[in-house]
Amino acid sequence: MRSVVRLLLAALLLSLVAGCAKRETALERGNREGVLHMSIGSEPTDVDPHIVSELAAAKVIQSLFEPLVTYEPGTLEPQPALAERWEISADGLTYTFHLRADAKWSNGDPIIAQDCVDSYRRILTPSLAANYASFLYLLRGAEAFNEGKTKDFATVGATAPDPRTLVLTLTHPAPYFLQVLINSCWRPINVRAIAKIGDPYQRGTPWTRPDHIVTSGPFVLKEWNAHQHILVEKSPTYYDREHVHLNAIRFYPTDSIDAEERMFRAGQLHMTWSLPLAKVRPLEQEHSPALREDNQLQTYFFRFNVSRAPFQDARIRRALSLAIDRQTIADKVLPGGRKPASTFVPKLKDYTPPARTAYDLTAARQFLADAGHPGGKGLPPIEILYNNSEILRMVSEAVQQMWHRDLGLDVRLVNQEYKVVMANRRAGDFQILLGDWTADYLDATTYLDMWRHDNGNNYTNWSDPAYDALADRADHMADATARAALLAQAEALVLDAAPIAPIYFNTHVYLLSPSVKGWQPTPMDHSDFRYVSLQP
Repeated sequence: MRSVVRLLLAALLLSLVAGCAKRETALERGNREGVLHMSIGSEPTDVDPHIVSELAAAKVIQSLFEPLVTYEPGTLEPQPALAERWEISADGLTYTFHLRADAKWSNGDPIIAQDCVDSYRRILTPSLAANYASFLYLLRGAEAFNEGKTKDFATVGATAPDPRTLVLTLTHPAPYFLQVLINSCWRPINVRAIAKIGDPYQRGTPWTRPDHIVTSGPFVLKEWNAHQHILVEKSPTYYDREHVHLNAIRFYPTDSIDAEERMFRAGQLHMTWSLPLAKVRPLEQEHSPALREDNQLQTYFFRFNVSRAPFQDARIRRALSLAIDRQTIADKVLPGGRKPASTFVPKLKDYTPPARTAYDLTAARQFLADAGHPGGKGLPPIEILYNNSEILRMVSEAVQQMWHRDLGLDVRLVNQEYKVVMANRRAGDFQILLGDWTADYLDATTYLDMWRHDNGNNYTNWSDPAYDALADRADHMADATARAALLAQAEALVLDAAPIAPIYFNTHVYLLSPSVKGWQPTPMDHSDFRYVSLQP
């Protein structure tokens, strides 16, 4: 009997010890299993490289679809990817890419040059209404095809003379062209696989669902539980599979910065998308090893819908822009190294933005008076639209106070879910929209091309033939100094017309677990997940 009691007591003790043992966190399990847990901010609208434009979707796309050319993370020099080598003609107009023989789609089919041509045809087909179609206007004949002036794709400078050779012919020399290819819209997709599901040239074909999608990158899409997580796993068909360290990535869409910071502290995330503003300075002061403040080529700015009253009047737009105290926003509202933006384009290696006086209340009040609204009289309430984000809320509230205090305006804030904001942006259903733009490559045109009349990311309804002419002249100018001067003239023109109001140049402030190794971000916020590993 005593032995039975002793056994029962021992069993009870073991169960108590087991119950008190520390439960393994998702981060610890991820370190052990090679699964990266990272937040990507808002829920992606899609992972179709030809449709989306938001950074959250781009992060997932970077894990799923391989570009023709990638980069060396430290120097940003072009490196082989789907293309194992390439040649550039002496005049800089023709790029001949030689695709690797071992590149396969996730369904096992070989990736051939015609797949690339088919991809470019899809994004340029007018019925798809792709936001980034104009990004491919670098190709000869692409603009005419996208605008429906011709239906003959043979007029576009994209050909496949054989299965492993892709020839791209440009409209003008673009020394940044190889950098451009890293972006989502240039990454080849399998149009043949889409056609088995529905029309490849119409939005809404459900080809990006886990049970349908065919990809080319180091990972394949396994799960997508809306507003919960997106799971990608190492691809068994990827040509460089042996050098991919991670077994999987679990992406978490999280609108709440506070929630993702709590998840990080609880060991549920290796990486946050952002960080609550109140946490930044304390972490700076304690020199936290988890705090990251990465340089980023990203501008936050207002779009004014110039087709909506009262923003048809450039004087009102100028008044609002000049009444934004950007230095106060950067210094007191947003810690983490953000800088006030008097221009839309930051200073780059080969580009100096035009000199501007960004904050001038006297001039702002005079512009408002000249427009017939001294002290804001007669102006109806105006609305600032922004998506769920603590940072966007703080900036909107700060500007709301400035415009009310200094211009006498009634300013109202409208906060909506990210997907709703994107839909309203596309439909033009807003007065003032707070958003951002991240450079796609290291050249001023990645910012300035957006304000051409035919750019799918403009959304302001503003255009000016004089601006287009300056941009066109710059495109065909070989002298780098003269080209930069023309681009600065173009930027000055758009800043004077004020369909936009730059606010600040961003840094990427977030938390990163010390167990993440090989994380090498770029100023354009591209991620090559092949380099990432986890260390317990």
